[in-house]
Formats: sequence, structure tokens, C-alpha cells
Amino acid sequence: MCYCFAAMSSSATETVRPPEGCSVFATTHWSVVLSARDQDSQRSVAALEALCRAYWPPLYAYVRRRGYSPADAEDLTQAFFAWLLERDWLERADQQRGRFRSFLLTSINNFLANEWDKARTQKRGGGQVISLPGDEMEMLCAGTGHFTPEQSFEWRWALTLLDQVMNRLSAEFARDGKAELFEALKPCLLGERTAQPYAALASQLAMSEGSVKVAVHRLRQRYRQLLRDEIANTVTQPQEIEEELRHLFAVLAGR
Repeated sequence: MCYCFAAMSSSATETVRPPEGCSVFATTHWSVVLSARDQDSQRSVAALEALCRAYWPPLYAYVRRRGYSPADAEDLTQAFFAWLLERDWLERADQQRGRFRSFLLTSINNFLANEWDKARTQKRGGGQVISLPGDEMEMLCAGTGHFTPEQSFEWRWALTLLDQVMNRLSAEFARDGKAELFEALKPCLLGERTAQPYAALASQLAMSEGSVKVAVHRLRQRYRQLLRDEIANTVTQPQEIEEELRHLFAVLAGR
């Protein structure tokens, strides 16, 4: 389920900025790449796992739309991440190349063109990095039968990004002992503000309607900030954030 349009609807007039002196570029997906280069460190293992979990869905969806079977697509996606390290491809990763999703799409195309025939001759499942249940993997491709491989990658990249934002937001509320409040207010990230059931929520939560409206406003504001932070993790220059946000919304609107 996509929550981004309503939550970001006021972004044209209200831009949430990070606190003064705080750089959202302190830890980016590019820095994870740099950590993953050191193959002998525990940090490298954790970094590679982070990359796999974040980008497995769009890469798997892309490979499936290229015509590979589910089993081959699973093997390929696993092999791709291992190949990034084994062939020192990460050593060639240049942070000035820009958007991380573009780097990955170019890299997997190189892998498909030059290395997949070799990789598939190896024992299936060897060098496994991370895997998902078969039914869960196929759900990644549901409803994308009319997409090109590139569109499948972009669509799943967008949904994965939004899932990461929602997971971070949920974790913050849970950490503060407000998991129940989050679950009640989460639907308010959808739709127009004037259409929200504020009175019903006030009764459910034993809060005044005004307090509910304030809580929803803060929820949306925090959602926007977390979304910007996630986008910042995938670009190399602060000025690219707005452009990448526009691209995200264009991908979702093109569904």
C-alpha cells in the first residue's frame, strides 16, 4: 500500500529540513558500498546484507521481467551481489556517478551480458547471500506483467523505498511506546486531510479531535522527513533530492 502521495501533498509549499548542523548524507548507500569492499571484515558482511535486503526486490523483479524463471531469477539475484565483491566491481563504483539505483541497474545489465552464463554453471545455491521465500519473491512481480524490465525495477524500487520509510516510522512509534497510536493514525497518510475520520479517531483514542489533528499533522511531517532521508541515501548531492522525489512520484503515478 502506498502512503506517499497524501503525506507529501504539501511538499511544494512546506519542505521539511534536517536539524541545523545535521547532514542527511552522513551514512548513504554509497558508504555501504565502500564498507562492502573490505571482504575480510564483519562490517563488510553486514554492509552486503544491507544492500541485499534493500535492493533484492527491484533487482529480482527486473530479472523476472527479462524472462528468467523464478528459480533462475533467484539464483541470479544472489549471484549478482556475490559477483560485485568477487570481481571487485565495487572497486570501480564511483560516488560521482550519481543515483545508486542507476548504478545497480547498469551493473546488473553488465552481469547479465557477461557473467550469468558462467555463474549458472556453478552449483545452484552456492555462495548464497540472502534469500526470500518463493511465494514472497513472486509477489514482487504481481501486477507488473505489462511493465518493461526497467519499469519493473523502478516500480519495485519505489515500493521498497516506501516500505523502508513506513518501517522506520513504525519503529520510532514502537520505541516510544506508541505502537497502538501509529496503527490507528497510519490510514491518515492516505487521502485528503479534509476526508480523515478525525472524530471517530478521537473517540477511539480517547483524545480531543484537535489533538488528533495535531498528531496526524506530526505523523505526516515525520513521514515526509524520513522519505527525504531515504532518498538522500541514494544520491550524492543534496540538490538531487527534489529531482529524485519527483521521479519517485512519477514512477508511482505511472502504475
